[in-house]
Amino acid sequence: MRGRVAIFIDGSNLFYAALQLGIEIDYTKLLNRLTSGSRLLRSFFYTGVDRANEKQQGFLLWMRRNGYRVITKDLVQLPDGSKKANLDVEIAVDMLSLAGSYDTAILVSGDGDLAYAVNAASYKGVRVEVVSLRSMTSDYLINVADRYIDLEQIKEDIQKAPRQNGYAYRPLPTSHTANGFHHGTNGSNGAHSLVVNTVEDEAR
Repeated sequence: MRGRVAIFIDGSNLFYAALQLGIEIDYTKLLNRLTSGSRLLRSFFYTGVDRANEKQQGFLLWMRRNGYRVITKDLVQLPDGSKKANLDVEIAVDMLSLAGSYDTAILVSGDGDLAYAVNAASYKGVRVEVVSLRSMTSDYLINVADRYIDLEQIKEDIQKAPRQNGYAYRPLPTSHTANGFHHGTNGSNGAHSLVVNTVEDEAR
């Protein structure tokens, strides 16, 4: 039994996984698929932000009003001109500090830097499920999880219908490309950021 679940979504990691799959995520469908009828404690969405980007702010407001607790960090400009915001610490702290309030953690990320936090959560009696695209997922992260779900296997359940109105995404300039994920013990893209392009009222 999964019991009560808490969801932790690495927004940038999910974006690049969706890009590789050639789909746009329907975040209402995603929430329903991840909970699968279980009792939800809270669903966290972590991303880097550009405060001046009104379209991105509109997307995050929609997320807050539709079942997500949004955790953000301002992007930092690097010497090479790229922008970066790493939220691994925030994800790890929330997962561990809430342990005891939920039974199953659902981590939507392939970032190997989170493997230590996943292992620590398991020692607190938490069951951990990892959801990510296999080609972008650290082997170490899979090994310490209780269950692994490949996004490829559930993409039909979480993607937007063709020509459906909604938000479209493209990445902010970062220090990596979509193919820049590291495997093995890392698997982290290190940049948690999204730019959102939308047509007025599409989120309604």
